[in-house]
Amino acid sequence: QVQLVESGGGSVQAGGSLSLSCAASGYTYSTYCMAWFRQAPGKEREGVTFIDGDGTAFYANSVKGRFTISRDNAKNTLYLQMTSLKPEDTAMYYCASWPRGACYSDRGGYWGQGTQVTVSS
Repeated sequence: QVQLVESGGGSVQAGGSLSLSCAASGYTYSTYCMAWFRQAPGKEREGVTFIDGDGTAFYANSVKGRFTISRDNAKNTLYLQMTSLKPEDTAMYYCASWPRGACYSDRGGYWGQGTQVTVSS
């Protein structure tokens, strides 16, 4: 089992920056692949950015060039650095993890409780 706890959400003005963290505990072999998702009211959940155990990262086009995902495996922590924030980035942000071999599967992953990010115009 893995427990994921996000932190760092809050309110920021458009153009500003915000950093999120996701601390993992438990069986960290289940955190080989990790990701940030977000869901805005009335919209489907979307994958924002993904990172595997060797640091290979992928970004949704909507955040490419503005967001950076990183991880500190020694601390079992995932990070999301967000810059040049836009009102459309407003959403609940969730971290997720999967073991190697099941990366990004719809089933079997672990999820955090979410942290709210609000960007005002």
